Amino acid sequence: MSSMRSSNPGAMVVLIASAVGIAIALYAYLTPLTGVNGTLGALIVILTCAALVVLALGLALCGKRALHNLLRVVIVVVIIGTAFAALLLHLWWLAVAMAVALVGLMIDIFRPSPAHRTTS
Repeated sequence: MSSMRSSNPGAMVVLIASAVGIAIALYAYLTPLTGVNGTLGALIVILTCAALVVLALGLALCGKRALHNLLRVVIVVVIIGTAFAALLLHLWWLAVAMAVALVGLMIDIFRPSPAHRTTS
C-alpha cells in the first residue's frame, strides 16, 4: 500500500465528509442563534463525526478482509445515525455531508479488492 489516497478513495471520501461534518457541527454548537448552540444533541453529533474520522482512517489502513467488512457495517450505522440526528437538529448541511460519506462508503464497497485487480 503506497499511500492512502491511491489505495482507497472511498475511505478518503468518508474521511473528508466526516471532517466537514465536524466543522458544521462545531459551528452549530458554538455559534449563538443557530438553535442548537450548546445542546447535548449537537455535542453528540460532533463526537459521532469524530468517531467516523477514526473509523474512516481504520478503513483506509485495514488489511484484513473480515475487519474491513466489520468497519463497513459500523460506518454505515454511524452515518445513518448521524444523518438522522442532523435532520432532527435541522442541520441540513450535516445531513448532506453524511450523504456524501455514504457515497464514499459505496465507492469502497463496490470497488474491486486489490487481489482482484489486474495490472496493465
